[in-house]
Amino acid sequence: MAFNRPAPTPSFIPDEVTGETSGDKKPDTFAFGARKDDEPWEPWNPSAETVLPVRGRHRVSKQRGGGLARSSTVLGVGVIAAVGAGGMASAQTGKPPVSISIPDLPNVGSLISDDDEVPEGSSKALTAAGLTAADAEEGNADAGEALRSRIMLQAELQQDQVDREAQAAAEAAAAKKAATLAAKEQDAAKAKAAAAKQKKEEEAKAKAEAARLAELAKQFTLPTSSYTITSTFGQSGSLWSSGQHTGLDFAAPTGTPIKAVHSGTITEAGWNGSYGYRTVLTLDDGTEVWYAHQSSIGVSVGQKVNTGDVIGRVGATGNVTGAHLHLEVHTAGGSGIDPMAWLRGKGLNP
Repeated sequence: MAFNRPAPTPSFIPDEVTGETSGDKKPDTFAFGARKDDEPWEPWNPSAETVLPVRGRHRVSKQRGGGLARSSTVLGVGVIAAVGAGGMASAQTGKPPVSISIPDLPNVGSLISDDDEVPEGSSKALTAAGLTAADAEEGNADAGEALRSRIMLQAELQQDQVDREAQAAAEAAAAKKAATLAAKEQDAAKAKAAAAKQKKEEEAKAKAEAARLAELAKQFTLPTSSYTITSTFGQSGSLWSSGQHTGLDFAAPTGTPIKAVHSGTITEAGWNGSYGYRTVLTLDDGTEVWYAHQSSIGVSVGQKVNTGDVIGRVGATGNVTGAHLHLEVHTAGGSGIDPMAWLRGKGLNP
């Protein structure tokens, strides 16, 4: 219930209101527009049907939660509506002010907003402008709080996305690193397996070669015993006419037996200048073995000998400085080769 203050007593009554020209007459009431005293009047109650919505730049959003908005525009409209609803106050002199009853009005925001129809009696606070149904369900009754909540939610979603991308990148990097490590380990395993295989093959090959040499050793033998190696193949010195030693010297006492290193045929036997007494044994593959500086020869040309047969004796004949066996090895083509290497290739170790 609302009341208006008494209106001030006018100094005259307009003719348009009373229809009279006397300025001394005091009317019973004062109101805008001409009316007759005997006509009854009723208070004007504004409603959504009687008040046109306000359009333009000063549109006011609907209120939620009840109560008048704090906007000065809405307050001004509310005052105008209240004054219009009660009419002008009584201007009679000496009479008590007429009480004006104002019924409960719909929310002013609903009267001046043309966005949606609002049921009569409902009210929404202007601070709730922009609220969504989801905000209302979450208990957010304030637009600022709702906006803050949405911003925080959006920030959290963006942070979650950044975290997911960072995690995905980390997982990808870890997977790449693991794949690289696995590839390296696989390559290392392959290399290790290849090395083990190669080692095994080499061991097998060495074992086979040892077996072959052992078998050859049964067929070959060293040319003498109780000896000392004094000169090797290719050694340089003035003692040899070519400037290099062409054989392998076994120093041994005079008379030490000289043996056939392998089965073959005696192709030369006799004196040969600086070699002294020399015997040439030709093997089945054409290889020639020369025995020089012998004190005596025990075979003749054309004789067949077997491995280990005695074919002469150690001596000091020819161009020598002491008793020893000078051994030379020549291929089928006549080239001299290292007797040490040749003997080792037959499973022997001078």
